[in-house]
Amino acid sequence: MENETIGKVTLDYKHYSGEDSYSDGIVEDEILNIVRSYPKADYGRIIEANKNWPIMYHLSSQRENIISWLPISKDMKVLEIGSGCGAITGALSKMAGKVDCIDLSRKRSMINATRHQHEDNISIKVGNFQEIEPDLDTDYDYALLIGVFEYGKSYIGGKNPYEDFLTIIKKHVKDDGHIVIAIENRYGLKYWAGCREDHLGSFFSSIECYKDGGGVNTFSRKGLEDIMKNVGINDYHFYYPYPDYKFMTTLFSDDRLPSKGELCNNLRNFDRDRMLLFDEKAAWDGLLDEGQFPFFSNSYLLVVGNRPDTDYIRYSNDRSPVYQISTRIKKDGVEKAALYEDGAEHVKAMGDTYKILSAAYEGTDLDILPCKIRDDGKAEFPYVSGKPLAEIMTDRLKDGDEEGFWELFDEYCKRVDAGKKTDITDLDLVFSNILVDGDKWTVIDYEWTAEKKLQTKEIAFRALYCFRMENPGLKLSNYDLMVEKLGLSNKETEAIKAEEAAFQKKVTDNRLSMGELRETIGGAVLTKDMLLSGQDENSIKNKLQIYTDFGRGFNEEDSFFIDNLYDSKGYMEFAVPLESRTLRLRIDPMMDYCMTEIHEIILNSEPVDIKNNKRLQVNGKKINGDNSVTAVFYSDDPGIVIETKDLIRQSGNLLKVKLTTRKIPADMVNALSKELSKKIRL
Repeated sequence: MENETIGKVTLDYKHYSGEDSYSDGIVEDEILNIVRSYPKADYGRIIEANKNWPIMYHLSSQRENIISWLPISKDMKVLEIGSGCGAITGALSKMAGKVDCIDLSRKRSMINATRHQHEDNISIKVGNFQEIEPDLDTDYDYALLIGVFEYGKSYIGGKNPYEDFLTIIKKHVKDDGHIVIAIENRYGLKYWAGCREDHLGSFFSSIECYKDGGGVNTFSRKGLEDIMKNVGINDYHFYYPYPDYKFMTTLFSDDRLPSKGELCNNLRNFDRDRMLLFDEKAAWDGLLDEGQFPFFSNSYLLVVGNRPDTDYIRYSNDRSPVYQISTRIKKDGVEKAALYEDGAEHVKAMGDTYKILSAAYEGTDLDILPCKIRDDGKAEFPYVSGKPLAEIMTDRLKDGDEEGFWELFDEYCKRVDAGKKTDITDLDLVFSNILVDGDKWTVIDYEWTAEKKLQTKEIAFRALYCFRMENPGLKLSNYDLMVEKLGLSNKETEAIKAEEAAFQKKVTDNRLSMGELRETIGGAVLTKDMLLSGQDENSIKNKLQIYTDFGRGFNEEDSFFIDNLYDSKGYMEFAVPLESRTLRLRIDPMMDYCMTEIHEIILNSEPVDIKNNKRLQVNGKKINGDNSVTAVFYSDDPGIVIETKDLIRQSGNLLKVKLTTRKIPADMVNALSKELSKKIRL
């Protein structure tokens, strides 16, 4: 087959066998059509509209996080092995001078070339790595294996395929170059908690050391270290992508491990059903106390060569592009940077905010972390030690010391109130953004401000409200008493909650977060209560589940099942109380393909306008009738989302629902979904 050129990208078919042996099926034709028809800026909306895992996996810009922090510069040459549909190729082309890609699949390589056709520094070799390898250069600055090393047995074969694979790659990297490996940890906590193994789709197969065989093998940290030792590599460094390397939001290292409370974004089963055998957030907090995070980290990023100077980086992707930033901790301090040019002003504003806040709190017991805006537009901060106030307050509650919790809250109010009044308010003055080191309290984040004066009681209530939303399992028996002590009326607290919800919508530009995308795309979650109930699979799928969003999205910990059962005609009616902090509801009518007729939803004696698309949304096709709404779900994880924040009262909230649900055969739904997706695609 002759070589092919797409735009400025060349595809080299010298070693292509003529057949793609690795494919996601016909959805790759759909992805190719998308990248031919739409710019990258539209991919996010297309992902939301299609609600399809392969489309999300291959086109999400969040895939780039895993390599965007590496110190790759324009005078460097990069080898990307297993480039696939180009999820990270585009980012590499912006960073490096030259990017050489290798992939088995012609279709995937065409997708890669098409989406990056305007870049003049990308070339793609299509075919088997072993056949292409002799033709590769030997002076690469970086060789990247992102989700590839585990296939070494299939690529290389032989008795020691992983050692041989690494030895071969070493020949093509400069002496001072780097090899970067991203791979799942076979003992990742998510597997113990009930996630299926990423490659085989079976439960516990990696924990059981792949006893049934197969062409894939992931490793523990020790397993990877043994491979390094066997090939004579001594200079290597472990990083820990969280929640995993595929959609990393935070990268930890041995020099900056997570703190308790940080690991709370654990439901990432986008592509298949999972069990939920225990609360992963609570388990993480215990494992952090025991110093066991490196062993149980869901993924590893192994950097062979000199250690990069980054200890930690967090990406704020679930925002409008003008607010998306990265926060990086390095040996010489902390820096915040805009991910897109449109965000430059947002970062620059932090310098102005620092000047105002530092003047307001000068001479008080609340320090403001200094900020300097560099010539490159990044915000620079010194690194300070301490423990987050939120963690200290959480520990007191877990120890049963609620009185101590409120003592800290009183101290917080006192220190916040000591600042001089200004024309702006630091909306980031929450407990998690204050580091405590002895008697020294330092505000380390003031990214968000409001151009108005707020009273201390309003700032304190917002901090307390955010703390409760982030820690729904912690009980505060004196919460209402403390709100009363602050001197806030019900009307004032409801106004603050509404402002917080409006603020979040502004920041996200009404786009779905990764957690919300999981709710629309991901598989079902079977809790331990369901598994221990003795019900058969069919009974479990017929259960109706309600999720409550307290400000951190929908998750299993904030959900419950309805005891009522559908009658012989598929009809159900029920009433349930709701907490006052509920912002949204999600009703899953069952865990299967189905069609649901919503007859009536009443909240606090007021009918909910079910025909209003802003009030009620479904992850399917919504059809308005005369007296009801019918939702056709082309997913086995159907969901009805209701915006409730403006309907919720301080106490005594009651939800009443009447609906009829009928199962639909999967083959019928799949045919229907193709027609529906044509109508909703951008």
